[in-house]
Amino acid sequence: MNQPQNFDNTDLDRLHAAVKRENPDVVPGREPAPLWVTVGMMFMMILGGGYAGAYVGDFSFETNNPFGGKPVDPRGIDTGTAAQLGPFDQAMKKGTQVYAACQGCHQATGVGVPGAIPPLAGSEWVQGGTERICRIVLHGLSGPVTVKGSNFNGIMPPQGAMTDGELAAVLTYVRNSWGNQGTMITKEMVAKVREKVASHTGPWTAADLQEFAEKNVEGPIPDGPGATVAPAAPAAPAAKK
Repeated sequence: MNQPQNFDNTDLDRLHAAVKRENPDVVPGREPAPLWVTVGMMFMMILGGGYAGAYVGDFSFETNNPFGGKPVDPRGIDTGTAAQLGPFDQAMKKGTQVYAACQGCHQATGVGVPGAIPPLAGSEWVQGGTERICRIVLHGLSGPVTVKGSNFNGIMPPQGAMTDGELAAVLTYVRNSWGNQGTMITKEMVAKVREKVASHTGPWTAADLQEFAEKNVEGPIPDGPGATVAPAAPAAPAAKK
């Protein structure tokens, strides 16, 4: 009996919906800026920053970074054109790369394979006469051979397809690695032997090379152990412009 007449429980929902449709009151002087104004200000900030960086105060990364200029390599390694290697060091560096084609048999440490591949480390064949080892790499070696008191009987394939410079570098490398020490072999020496044995066919045998066991190819040795001439002076660094 106390209930209101004609009560509609949706009146409250309609009232709230009407309120939600109303825009909030805006305080004079604090109206939100139009979108185009915000976009324009961002564009002006980017444009102004670029102009300042390029033309004002000599700003640059090199003069405004924590290093105060180009970072200095603490290792002290000169990799520029002024870092010139002598002839011996150049041959050793190149020989390291060429030897990659040899280490499959002779191993990275030059110890070879016991009973199958003779060692290069400590080998009298490597440290002996330079003509003998030049002949071996040009035409190969087959048959029984004794190295460091051990007997081997296999085939050393010829490497004559390599250039004179490559053969000279790798021979210099093996003659001065793993405790070996021998004079440098130059590309001119290899060229002399190549010309001398041009008519030879097939691999050499140990008996064929016996007379060259201690014979060296004639020619100046520019650097390294047993050098006969002073190495050329390093090239002067190019002047900075």
